[in-house]
Amino acid sequence: MPGKKILWISFTVFDLTLHKTSILEILKHLAERGNDVYWLALRSKKSMQTFDYAGARFHLILIPLRYVPMITTSLFAAATLIFLPFFIAIKKPDFIIMHPGPLIISSIWKPLLNALRIKAVLDVRSTPVLSEFRDRGLLGSLDIIWFNISVVVAKKMFDGITILSTLMKRQICSTFHIHPKFIGVWTSGGSVTLFKPENYDDLQMRKKLGLTNKFIVFYHGDLTVHRGIVESIRAIEILSSKYGDCVLFILGKGPALPVLRKLILTNTIKHRVLIHDAVEYIDVPKYIAMCDVGIVPLPDLPEWRYQCPLKLLEYLAMKKVVIVTDIPANREVIGDSKCGIYVPSSDPKEIAKAIIYAHNNRERLKEWGSYGRAIINEKYAWEKVGRDLENYLLSIDD
Repeated sequence: MPGKKILWISFTVFDLTLHKTSILEILKHLAERGNDVYWLALRSKKSMQTFDYAGARFHLILIPLRYVPMITTSLFAAATLIFLPFFIAIKKPDFIIMHPGPLIISSIWKPLLNALRIKAVLDVRSTPVLSEFRDRGLLGSLDIIWFNISVVVAKKMFDGITILSTLMKRQICSTFHIHPKFIGVWTSGGSVTLFKPENYDDLQMRKKLGLTNKFIVFYHGDLTVHRGIVESIRAIEILSSKYGDCVLFILGKGPALPVLRKLILTNTIKHRVLIHDAVEYIDVPKYIAMCDVGIVPLPDLPEWRYQCPLKLLEYLAMKKVVIVTDIPANREVIGDSKCGIYVPSSDPKEIAKAIIYAHNNRERLKEWGSYGRAIINEKYAWEKVGRDLENYLLSIDD
């Protein structure tokens, strides 16, 4: 398949969104395999520093739109509708891949795509996170509606759908009555070059942050109240009397940040739970390197069961043992490997027990963590994920 032209369209505000890892990586690897790749997204500032992502060779097209909820989404969809025929006429792409949402109105051009033998694919990275969408009220409801519309339109008009995991594929096939052959899977991945533990000095980072001789439990990503973060903080509170060296280090940002800060102060564990502002993707391994164990405490909710947590793969790539809730998404990745410490639920007492277990076996964590790196090399390295996507696109490019 190398040598194909691919246009990727997503509602990503490039200079504001830190969580664009999967798109960056998949486009980078598609380009490295000889494809001519374009990414259409947004920028909120009038100008932006030169983009350089680990030597990536794909083309970045950014529409300047200041971010305003709902309004910007609609404007970007309208801009895309206008942009597409010009791009098609000039570049003649082989594939156009887009994410769910108002972008689906671009399906108006499907007769043109059919005439030019251009394949349209809907890419689904996440099904609606109902608990979080409910918190957003009307905006959350609209997101769910747009998601459902997108899948129905793609089923009827597009040439295929790509999805995050085999578990999610089964869910979508069942919910929307779609034949499995119509849907391809490309998972989250781990960069085996960026997330390479021997490249980082964990002791230096610990010293810099005042965490020398601490047992560090590490979480990074979106900070919302439905991801088990509150329960993890309460677990540290439970451990405070007997395991005074245990620290929870949280790296990220999100709407739950005020709640988390208040919880830490109220329970007088402000020196045991540290919250650090989010950093760029390329800096994340420096922080993971210093921890003893990672944690992915997702509660057993329908929206989490079929994911492929990116943070989990990044911990494993860094040879870290991970405390995980026993849900299908985590089982799918780790199985029965020693690199995972399962907890039956996100209950703080269960999380506390898992931290104690890791603490008591801290001399063996390095050995156990090596099993996680092997999982990434075998199944989730971005190079393999890129090939999986290529193979799917080749299967629909008849």
